[in-house]
Amino acid sequence: MKLPIFQLDAFTSQVFSGNPAAVVVMDDWLPDRTLQAIAEENNYSETAFVVRRDHLFDLRWFTPALEMDLCGHATLASAHVLFRHDYTRQEEVIFQSKAGRLTVRRKGDLLAMDFPARPPRPIERSAAVCEALGAEPLELHVSRDLLAVFGGEADVEALRPDFRAIADLNTFAVIVTAPGDSCDFVSRFFAPGAGVPEDPVTGSAHCTLVPYWSTRLGKPKLHALQVSRRRGELFCEHHGERVVIAGRAVEYLRGEICVP
Repeated sequence: MKLPIFQLDAFTSQVFSGNPAAVVVMDDWLPDRTLQAIAEENNYSETAFVVRRDHLFDLRWFTPALEMDLCGHATLASAHVLFRHDYTRQEEVIFQSKAGRLTVRRKGDLLAMDFPARPPRPIERSAAVCEALGAEPLELHVSRDLLAVFGGEADVEALRPDFRAIADLNTFAVIVTAPGDSCDFVSRFFAPGAGVPEDPVTGSAHCTLVPYWSTRLGKPKLHALQVSRRRGELFCEHHGERVVIAGRAVEYLRGEICVP
């Protein structure tokens, strides 16, 4: 069986930056073990699988190690593929996913994703988190992930975490964040337990970051940078129980994969 595959860089307008994602478009679902094997073979932080269902699209995301409950950059990449390659003629794409119904709309040269908000709650700082990050955050919060807040952009960029220690923490991932020098806030994202030591640009992390920073800064619209080595840019809005996360994507390659 031959299936179309696309590789894109998400949350950027230039190749070799942002977050790479693979998108595989199928007529129907393959067995889960096959989907996981494809994701492992691709070895990107995320591979998205898309199946058309009338006017909707089923969407699932896999890291090289496991299936995800929500992924932003691979959703952005999937919508880009569907718009650009005429899988839809509409101005929005509606995905059915483990995170519920997700809508992606064209907004000028941006694609704007409507995602669930995951507001964090404050918790006590722990020695284990400080040791894993190699630095002491000013604040620690939790939602799906731990959220560690630092004083400035340079503090976040300077972090050299112990990925083995992060994987041993009782959390899916650790988000680190701080006020930005040229934007509202910056972040990085570490998920070694999911097979992704540092994710270059993480849309799902902004389901937590946007409620936090919107409340702290007192503004609903936010400009964010993820300051990994590849870097990425996000334009966000807070709408109570939902967040809008917008960005650009650029196609790097397209081809076919052969599946037994």
